[in-house]
Amino acid sequence: MAIDVTEATFEREVVERSRQVPVVVDFWAEWCGPCRTLTPALEAAEGSRADKIALAKVDVDANQALAARFGVQGIPAVKAFRDGAVVNEFVGAVPRAQVEAFFDSLVPSRADELLAADDELSLREAAELEPRRADIAVALARKRLKRGAEDDALIALEGHAGDFAVGGLVARIQLVKAGFAAEAFEALDRGERDAALDALLGALAETGRSREGEERDALREQLRRAIVGILSEAAADDPATRDYRRCLATALY
Repeated sequence: MAIDVTEATFEREVVERSRQVPVVVDFWAEWCGPCRTLTPALEAAEGSRADKIALAKVDVDANQALAARFGVQGIPAVKAFRDGAVVNEFVGAVPRAQVEAFFDSLVPSRADELLAADDELSLREAAELEPRRADIAVALARKRLKRGAEDDALIALEGHAGDFAVGGLVARIQLVKAGFAAEAFEALDRGERDAALDALLGALAETGRSREGEERDALREQLRRAIVGILSEAAADDPATRDYRRCLATALY
């Protein structure tokens, strides 16, 4: 059931609570006909998702400061909060199917739950449910690599050629199979990312000096893809990542 929220309780019941579960806030008023039409759909959507989503109601007439704070200009206005911030919203008495889709977007899918479980059986099921998701394919491939099943890892990565992390894992497997850069990837598996990148960049430079022709070009491309794959999973604002990107560009050109 929806809880009534006021200016005095909004921080606790919505902002802070949204750090635990998503909170959907219905900005409404007693005189608003479309609001009364929308309310049953919101309550049904919240009720069918057990404790995965909370529903709150704000009377805009009694809480005008809240309405102004969140830019409510027409009602019903529905805003979803996660981690203390608005992450999605809509205005108007939309159809029930649209309400259901809105709520679905806020809770983890079955594949997300399986991905979070992080065991190979769960990841395989997740990949079957959502075969287009590269993040699931990468997680499954890593589990298979951990037990030494390189060919099975490659199978998990099929169909995701455009993803940098996938490309990096494929390059890693090809390099290790060729007896190249294994120590760098062992360091990566130990959590020593910078040591792994230093080793791969060193191998890239050495390959440029010691090999020629198509063999050199193929090895350099695999090393480049492996490095890019590692960097693609780092935070965009990480200073070390920016430095390594510059080092890679220098080594290549």
